[in-house]
Amino acid sequence: MIVRGNRSALAGRWLPPRSAALAFALTLGFGAAHAQQPPADAAGMSVTPAPAAQDALAVPPVAAGSGSRQSQQTLRDLGIDYEMTLRGIQGVAGVPFSIRNDQVVDQASLKLKYSYSPALLPDLSHLKVTVNDVTVATIPVPTEQAGQVLERDIEIDPRLIIDYNRINLQLIGHYTRECEDPDHTSLWANIDSGSTLQLGWVPLQLNNDLALLPVPFFDARDTRTLQLPFVFAGQPETATLESAGIVASWFGALAGYRGARFSAAIDAIPLQGNAVVMATPRNVPQGVELPQVNGPTLAVTNNPNDPDGKLLLVLGRDAEELRKAATALTLGTPLSGASATIAELKAIAPRRPHDAPNWVPSDRPVPFGELVERPSELNVRGYNPDLVRVGLQLPPDLFTWQEQGIPMNLRYRYTLPEGADESKLNISINDAFVTTLPLNGLPYASSAAGMLWNKMRVRGEMPIEQKVMLPTGPFSANSQLRFHFFFDRPQAGECKNTFPDVSAAIDQDSTIDLSGFAHYMAMPNLAAFGNAGFPFTRMADLSETGLVLPDNATVDDVANALTLFGRMGASTGYPALGNKVLRAAEVKANAGLDLIVLGSRNNQPLFSEWASRMPIGEGRERRFSLSDWAAREMPLLFASDARRTDLKTTAEVSVRPGAGDVVMMGFQSPLDSARSVVAILADDPARVSDLFDAWFKPATLRQFQGSVVLLQEGKVLSLAGNQTYYVGHLPPLTWARWYFSHNPLLLALIVGIGSLLLALLARWMLMRHTRKRLIEGGG
Repeated sequence: MIVRGNRSALAGRWLPPRSAALAFALTLGFGAAHAQQPPADAAGMSVTPAPAAQDALAVPPVAAGSGSRQSQQTLRDLGIDYEMTLRGIQGVAGVPFSIRNDQVVDQASLKLKYSYSPALLPDLSHLKVTVNDVTVATIPVPTEQAGQVLERDIEIDPRLIIDYNRINLQLIGHYTRECEDPDHTSLWANIDSGSTLQLGWVPLQLNNDLALLPVPFFDARDTRTLQLPFVFAGQPETATLESAGIVASWFGALAGYRGARFSAAIDAIPLQGNAVVMATPRNVPQGVELPQVNGPTLAVTNNPNDPDGKLLLVLGRDAEELRKAATALTLGTPLSGASATIAELKAIAPRRPHDAPNWVPSDRPVPFGELVERPSELNVRGYNPDLVRVGLQLPPDLFTWQEQGIPMNLRYRYTLPEGADESKLNISINDAFVTTLPLNGLPYASSAAGMLWNKMRVRGEMPIEQKVMLPTGPFSANSQLRFHFFFDRPQAGECKNTFPDVSAAIDQDSTIDLSGFAHYMAMPNLAAFGNAGFPFTRMADLSETGLVLPDNATVDDVANALTLFGRMGASTGYPALGNKVLRAAEVKANAGLDLIVLGSRNNQPLFSEWASRMPIGEGRERRFSLSDWAAREMPLLFASDARRTDLKTTAEVSVRPGAGDVVMMGFQSPLDSARSVVAILADDPARVSDLFDAWFKPATLRQFQGSVVLLQEGKVLSLAGNQTYYVGHLPPLTWARWYFSHNPLLLALIVGIGSLLLALLARWMLMRHTRKRLIEGGG
């Protein structure tokens, strides 16, 4: 495949005066040119250059008037939401941070908040601060300030700042001049998570080059929530919104844990920053100059209102070509130049249920190597190692009734301890303890036969293989499997403070196996929707999902729809290539879809039509079971029997939403009993952004439960209605066992009737046999 396009040259001057900074910026720009993600499912795509790229697409590196800007982040903003404690004679903790591709740092400083032990000897102890392994400060620890919370401003040479960075904070601590215990409890220093990293940076004007995508519209180095506007020419048609939904879901998948929020505008290019423009040659937003469009086309140009901003143009001569352009963009088609035309896009293989890239596959054993980004994440070293963490995003509808647990075949290796000691491997799911395995060079055996077999093994053969059953109770939609290697430090002799080095690793070919579980779940369950987008994400491309907008949808309604698509993409890791955007009149023709309905009582007729089927109907007051369980515990998406055990009733309340409230409701589709509806009702669609704020925060997301989530005066209430239905399928025998285990009286009645029928049948057969004998005997 040959890809051609117009690449504008990097020219002109930019602000930082240092020659070293200039060399760094040029290197950064070259590296960013290779930031296009590798193609995924891009086979069968052919890309040809646009016939004539506009000279106006070429821009100087930094526009005149761009000045240095300031930003600051606390350690809490950088993911360190706890007080770091440095222990021992060389305690170390690291803080990672990154710089966007379109920024060049020209000033950096760290305002460090810290405290330290009164036992430290000031002439032998200090705190050392390094940036990318270069020392930038050594901080003394005078006795008169010990135990106090102190602040220290540390200047950082901006030439040390690269794309991915790490600040290391190290305690060099001693409490005596004689023999000392390197793990003595008096050797400590605390780093406050309110410490602040302040950066001054200059915008770096990148080329208008599709090869940079998704930069600058999304930058993996930016840990903030993605904020990206979409621009349309006039009221967008549903087909145009479907294409926009594909692009929004792609950006949502890229943003992942950061979250993505999308705004919408009609004929209004944002005054600052980047934006996505969906257009055809007949409908062009004001102020946007299009390249020549001879088919599905993608292009990058300047934001006419902001010299530092870019516009991503998704173009086509009609709705079908617009969708092809969006699909080619999201599937990683190799692109280059300022604009490119997609010449051919072959049919994409249909997705299968529960095959979302972000989810652990449930049809085969999955090796841990597929669940981590880098194999090095499975390795640890030292006597106080960090946890080995393996993320597990499981399908929410796993049916685990009467199962012993999720089987895991664990293979691990470690430095064999010297002699018998207390070294162990602790395994947990999130914060729930699972089991402990001794690090004695042998697999753990609980049976007499296993212990006997261990006596015949050679101690220390690696890797150790251990079968573990993981309990399903602690799992949630986004869980973390944690392995903590605890190495018992050998008893030190007098004046001995060095010990053998120790290392450990979880093998990549360790596996977790979900293939023995069916998919079956009690609904409605807004915990499953909030955490994993279920049941809509059952198909990763949302091919069985319809999003219903009001007939007179506003820009806020469109923005809410795009943000929902982004949230679904973050859950699945795959673009919503099969999504459908509908109006109320089109719903009956698409009865076989799971539906997301947006609107208010005034502009969404489905809310009136389905009032009797909804938990909260139009103009009526409903009574609900109110639970306080959600405020105290994590959502339990794996109810062992698939029944409504996710909310325990504590009180009943009457609910009638007010004008400023936002309501999320889940209920069975009135059009198809096998399908589900989630409705988001708000008289003012702009208020739905408040619901997204609560949705995207883990602390409030855990309150999304049951069949209704009510956002009222900034508070989230979870309500459980009395409607229950089920989605998914069980094998016939499993279904019968499960059903009758919860309906024992019905089982007893059936058994009684069956016994009676068998008795009557036996009586009839005996009487028939008796008559036959009598006839044969002449009686």
